[in-house]
Amino acid sequence: MKTSDFYFDLPKELIAQDPLTDRASSRLLKLDRYSGEIEHRTFSDVTDYLRESDLLILNNTKVIPARLLGVKEDTGANVEVFLLKRHSMDVWETLVKPGKKLKEGAFVSFADGLLRAQIIKVLEDGSRLVKFIYDGIFEEILDKLGEMPLPPYITHKLKDKDRYQTVYAKYEGSVAAPTAGLHFTNELLEKIKDKGVDIAYVTLHVGLGTFRPVKAKEVTEHKMHSESYIIPKETADKINATKKNGGRVICVGTTSVRTLESASLDDGTVIAKEDDTSIFIYPGYKFKVVDGLITNFHLPESTLVMLVSAFAGRENVLNAYKNAVDLKYRFFSFGDAMIII
Repeated sequence: MKTSDFYFDLPKELIAQDPLTDRASSRLLKLDRYSGEIEHRTFSDVTDYLRESDLLILNNTKVIPARLLGVKEDTGANVEVFLLKRHSMDVWETLVKPGKKLKEGAFVSFADGLLRAQIIKVLEDGSRLVKFIYDGIFEEILDKLGEMPLPPYITHKLKDKDRYQTVYAKYEGSVAAPTAGLHFTNELLEKIKDKGVDIAYVTLHVGLGTFRPVKAKEVTEHKMHSESYIIPKETADKINATKKNGGRVICVGTTSVRTLESASLDDGTVIAKEDDTSIFIYPGYKFKVVDGLITNFHLPESTLVMLVSAFAGRENVLNAYKNAVDLKYRFFSFGDAMIII
């Protein structure tokens, strides 16, 4: 199976640069995963496709303002430090630009010294371990100085940081939003509950690897990035009860799919656990838990479009994408959505 099998032509002007004022007013393409049949609605109509016995799974991770702009203290050169993963209280794994200027021992200053950082180790992949030096509470300083780590295909500056967070974001740790969840409002979630649909939460902290292209020509040669996740006991119990009672487990976003499929036994039982996953789902994968998926439109040749193709069939998905392009749907993080059932 070749990476090029998942290519589709996308006009640049269809890449959404700004979020809509009303989250739930995005367009919604419904794809029947078995027949390939397509319907077109508005996202607020998503309740029409949900049943009383369904369980909706949401990823409640919260994006941190991971992009810090500062200067190298000895030269005054402009540098960027991008937070990837916290190793201890004040030590983070980071990406830095320009890497050549930031060797071990170098100091960086942000906002005239309100926050400082020392490069303490250069890792094998070129990332850096950085120790931050500050007075006060790191999270408050980061919220003040950091910028939201928007994907590289979004060139517009985000006016409101909250628009790159889901309304149910709770646990900080992601450097990218679980974007399928951006379409939900609190009012829509209440409407879903009123219909009798149950809701449960997982936490998967989205890593920078979500933006990295697949460079391997053969799909199976791609090495997937690792991300940490948590499935609470309450969520695992709800999933297992739903499956036992014949209900459907519908995931919001590919991150929720990867979480559940990573923590399930061969018989579909989901285990409550805290772990890391580097699961790579592509056509041929046999889903153990997930019955439905709400997701955005993804990049050509990406691991995300491969996962969606595994769930609904490559030809069905690429046909749906072509349909969306023809009808000028908005693509990627701030774009429109699909429901696949």
